[in-house]
Amino acid sequence: MNIEKNNSCIELSPVKDLDLKETLLCGQCFRWFENDGGSFTGVIYGKEMTVWQKDDRLKIKGISEKDAFLVEDYFDLSLDYGRIREELSKIHPVLREAASYCPGIRILKQEPFEALISFVISQNNNISRIQGIVKRLCENFGKRIGENSYAFPDAETLSSLDEDDLAVIRAGFRNKYIIDAARCVESGKIRLEELRDIGYDSAKGILMQIKGVGPKVADCTLLYGLHRLDSFPMDVWMKRAMKVLFDDMDPSVFGEYGGIAQQYIFHYSRMHKELFD
Repeated sequence: MNIEKNNSCIELSPVKDLDLKETLLCGQCFRWFENDGGSFTGVIYGKEMTVWQKDDRLKIKGISEKDAFLVEDYFDLSLDYGRIREELSKIHPVLREAASYCPGIRILKQEPFEALISFVISQNNNISRIQGIVKRLCENFGKRIGENSYAFPDAETLSSLDEDDLAVIRAGFRNKYIIDAARCVESGKIRLEELRDIGYDSAKGILMQIKGVGPKVADCTLLYGLHRLDSFPMDVWMKRAMKVLFDDMDPSVFGEYGGIAQQYIFHYSRMHKELFD
């Protein structure tokens, strides 16, 4: 990956198999907002930045050259998604169609604690409202990193709060789950980084010790926060998609890249609702 400084921005190239809009607005993250002109502003590892694409170049404003590796890692630009799509396409014709429909979706490498809390908040919620809750959480309890931007609050900060403190973010019943998750991480009961390397079932079971964390939230945390690409989050919509499009196949057939397959299937299904009438 080439890194260049061009006027007021940093450029990464060549960037393949990345569609910023599909990746950032598909429901795997909640801190990116689209600007006029197709750029996106968000926060990665406590640094606010604006990113946009031009041809095979990813342009970033708001960071220095030495921080460009954060963006490269966040978008997982070193992983060959073209090869993975070829492998997944051999499994089932519908998956081949889904993968070719949205080839620019990548699985982001988000901060594990941020992903955990974000998906605790996501329960029985829509993307717009999740974004609002996360935004208020950061504004009220995160460290200020710019004039109007804030880092995601850490486990130490959130673990010291009670439900009344969190009333300001308007997350309702989820407040108690946010606090329990933060206390589990802060106390060391849940060591998120250790979940990268242990067996999938064990990692999922450990996360489900947190109040309010069921199978879907655990899988989302593993996939989007710990980059466990073998995770396959299943909500009501995905269960329906698997039943209708894949004859109730077990997600394990998608193998080590099941999480990428899930994202292709989820997006394809969302865009083809007529298949489920």
